[in-house]
Amino acid sequence: MHTPLWLWLAVLAFIVVMLAIDLVAHRKAHVIGVREAATWSAVWVALGVGFGAIIWAFWGAEFGQQYFAGYLIEKSLAVDNVFVWAIIFAHFAVPAQFQHRVLFLGVLGALVFRGIFIAGGAVLIANFSWVLYLFAAFLLYTGFRMIRQRDEHLNPDQSRVLTAFRRLVPMTDTFHGQRLLVRKGGLIMATPLLAVLVLIETTDIVFAVDSIPAIFAVTDEVFLVFTANAFAILGLRAMYFLLADLIHRFVYLKIGLALVLMWVGVKMLLKIDVFYIPTAISLAVIAAILTVSVVASLRATRGQERQGLPTPTEPPFRVATAEEDAALDPLWRVRGGATADEFGKR
Repeated sequence: MHTPLWLWLAVLAFIVVMLAIDLVAHRKAHVIGVREAATWSAVWVALGVGFGAIIWAFWGAEFGQQYFAGYLIEKSLAVDNVFVWAIIFAHFAVPAQFQHRVLFLGVLGALVFRGIFIAGGAVLIANFSWVLYLFAAFLLYTGFRMIRQRDEHLNPDQSRVLTAFRRLVPMTDTFHGQRLLVRKGGLIMATPLLAVLVLIETTDIVFAVDSIPAIFAVTDEVFLVFTANAFAILGLRAMYFLLADLIHRFVYLKIGLALVLMWVGVKMLLKIDVFYIPTAISLAVIAAILTVSVVASLRATRGQERQGLPTPTEPPFRVATAEEDAALDPLWRVRGGATADEFGKR
C-alpha cells in the first residue's frame, strides 16, 4: 500500500482540525448530556467508517477490510478504557462539567503516545521478525488474564503513579474550574484535575500495550494501524459520556474483548509460519464475538436503567468557592508586569 507523505500530512491536518472544532464546541465547561454525546458519537463513527470506505474504494477490499478490522478492535477495546475512566472520575468525584477538558487532553496525549508505540512496533517488526512471536504470546496471555480477572476493577488509591505524583508535586485539595495549575502564595500547585489527567494518561498507555500488538495482527500497514487507532480514539470522549452510566449492563463485554485478543493472537501465530487467515474471516470473527458479547450482556441486564458509579460519601476533593478562585495569584506574568490568565480558566 503506497501512502505518500502528502497523504500522511492531510490525515494529520484533518485530525488537528477536528480536535480544534471539538475544543471550540466545548470551550465552556458544561455537563454533556446523552443527546449531545450521542450526536458527537455518531459524527466520530461516521468519520471513521467514511475513512474506511475511502481506503476500500482507492486501495481495494483487502486494505479496506484490514482497516475495518483494526478499527473494530480499537473501538471495542476503547469501551474498556471508557469504563476505567468512569471509575477514576467517580473515585475523585470530578464534577461532570470539568470532565470533558480532562478527556480532551487525555485523548490528545493518547494520540501522541499511540503514534510513538506504532512507530516503535513497526521498526521492531521490520528488523526483528521473531518479535511477532512475543506479540502473539502476549495477546494470548492478556486475553487469558482478562477472563480470569473480569470481575476485578481499578483501584486509583493503589496506583503507584498517583502515589508518586502526590509525593513529588504540590497539589491543592480543591478543584478550581478546569484549571490544571494554580498559584497560591507564590507557589505553583497542581489541582486534583491534573492528578486525574495523569492517571487517565497512564491507564491509556497500559491499554495501548494491549491494543497496538492486536492491530498489528490484522495489518502490517503502518498507515492503517495509525489511522484506525486515531479514528477510534477521537470518539472516545463522546463514547464516555454516552456509555459511562451503562457500565453495569455490559457484563459479558470483558469476556468478548478477551476472546478477540486471543483470536488475533492465534491469527498472528498462524500467520508467521503456518497459514494466513484471510482478513475477511478475521473481520467476521471479531464482529461476531463482539456482537454476541454485547447482545448477551444487554439481554442479561434487560430492564436496568442508566446509573452512574457511586461516589465517595466524603469526596477527597471539593470545588473551590468563588472567593477562593478570586484569591488565587496569576499563574504567570507577561512582559511589562501585566498578568495573564491561567490555562484552562474558562
